[in-house]
Amino acid sequence: MLTTLAIAGYRSLRELIVPLTTLNIVTGPNGSGKSNLYRALRLLAETARGELIPSLAREGGLQSTLWAGPERFSRDMLAGEQPVHGTVRKDPVSLRLGFAGDALGYAIDLGLPPPDSTSQFQLDPVVKRECIWSGPVLRPSALLVDRQGAALRTRDDEGKWTPVAQPIASFDSMVTEFADPKTAPEMIAVREQIRSWRFYDHFRTDTDAPSRRPQIGTHTPVLSNDGADFAAALQTIREIGNPVALDAAIEDAFPGCRIAVANRDGHFEVTMRQHGLLRPLKARELSDGTLRYLLLVAALLTPRPPGLLVLNEPETSLHPDLLPALARLIADASTRSQVIVVSHATRLIAALEREAVSQSIVLEKQLGATRIVGADELDIPAWKWSAR
Repeated sequence: MLTTLAIAGYRSLRELIVPLTTLNIVTGPNGSGKSNLYRALRLLAETARGELIPSLAREGGLQSTLWAGPERFSRDMLAGEQPVHGTVRKDPVSLRLGFAGDALGYAIDLGLPPPDSTSQFQLDPVVKRECIWSGPVLRPSALLVDRQGAALRTRDDEGKWTPVAQPIASFDSMVTEFADPKTAPEMIAVREQIRSWRFYDHFRTDTDAPSRRPQIGTHTPVLSNDGADFAAALQTIREIGNPVALDAAIEDAFPGCRIAVANRDGHFEVTMRQHGLLRPLKARELSDGTLRYLLLVAALLTPRPPGLLVLNEPETSLHPDLLPALARLIADASTRSQVIVVSHATRLIAALEREAVSQSIVLEKQLGATRIVGADELDIPAWKWSAR
């Protein structure tokens, strides 16, 4: 389980250290930085898929994603006695992402390449530093794998450092470019940990949504991000997952209703029988809210639970009366996975906060920078970024 999430220099997240527990509810007013926190976590996940730099490019490049405020705030600025103004930069341009748990921690530091008149890629971000360490806090004695620029070195059980002959391109993460179970088993452990993370946000429910159409049915223990394999995912839960929990989740939200998966020449389609109707409704006939709830059921009751499950505004399109049932579904999922829910639905938040393993992280902005409300009352974990 992750105990700490750290982001620095990403949009409104000037410097944010987030404590994590089993079930985490991230909330706050519009514009407080909830979406930025979610997007930063997704960026961190892209390191294990070799998509970090392309993902930044899709956001407009490093320059568009960097913190746009001053490097530091003076006391007078924070007190409102002096207008916010720029200062002389002391530190290099940097976007840093990291996490830690009781066993391992990982951090990556992105910046701009050194001036080179022969290259057209002067705004293309490069990896300046990457580290993997043991335990919850980065210390020199805890470092296990260390990457500075193109140079990579690993530490053996006796504490001796060994350089890796294979250089790494400035735009690649060491997590995807190096894997040796003998010299760096921690690298493989971190990569597989990150790859197990699962994200769901804003399932499509329009008339052309993939989830409304019949699809070829194959065993699907993990629902895709777009819900295209929705019917197969539900049938997989029924056959090799927890069919009792599946029926209970439907009954909890829609009393007297039942769902089934029709199979026509290998094409699967979800149907729903409702009380009082003479025939079951097909997926293309369901309301947006009903379809979205069923998609969340398929995601949360997966027979292959991830290490970390992240839901961004799962309440979208749902009637408020469905939120208690959704909260119970999320709470049940937190018994198998660590869960982060980003939401501004008061009823959902209140229901989740009643869970013993839950923690609310309320965000707000101060001078454009996202901060945690009442951070002094939370047990903010220690965190240290690696120097370049």
